[in-house]
Amino acid sequence: MFTGIVEESGGVRAVKPSAKAIHLTVEMQSCGRGLKSGDSVAVNGCCLTAVRIASSGRRKLVGFDLLRETWRRTNLQFVRVGSLVNLERSLRADGRLDGHFVTGHIDGPGRITRWKRVGADHVLDIDAPPELMRYIVFKGSIAVDGISLTVARVTKKNFRLWIIPHTYEVTSLRERKVGDAVNLEADILGKYVEKFVSARFRRK
Repeated sequence: MFTGIVEESGGVRAVKPSAKAIHLTVEMQSCGRGLKSGDSVAVNGCCLTAVRIASSGRRKLVGFDLLRETWRRTNLQFVRVGSLVNLERSLRADGRLDGHFVTGHIDGPGRITRWKRVGADHVLDIDAPPELMRYIVFKGSIAVDGISLTVARVTKKNFRLWIIPHTYEVTSLRERKVGDAVNLEADILGKYVEKFVSARFRRK
């Protein structure tokens, strides 16, 4: 479980496909402190397991093995050596919850249709498929590449977010452009409510 509060953006150092998996290596600093093999890290919002850890000065080089299914369903398929990815360690039981509950299980892709600076902030419009849009509500929470954000507007096909300077500066959003794919995870509470309500109607 995660919170959607990105701790840092790390640089991709290697992407190596094999017959069974994609080997992804990411350089990290604060997220690498105390990290052990088998620990979970959200990489662009996707929950991955650290399998290889090596030191590089004050930084850690952390390796992950991605299944082809994970590769195909997330925007990690588009990262290259030098790309920035958002990183967050899993939530501690005694930790603060500053964002919202994020599972690290990507629901599907979104596509940036507007990405523009307005004053000190940035406005971000994202198209999403109907099966995701049903869970996106005005003033609700959405995780975009692992970032917990508040929805500012919803239409039939897309939604709008306002990005403050801090979020722009500390996440990989500063590399994004119109047309780019982003990982989306809708608020899990909406999914449970939908299932509960639909089950009650079926019983009637």
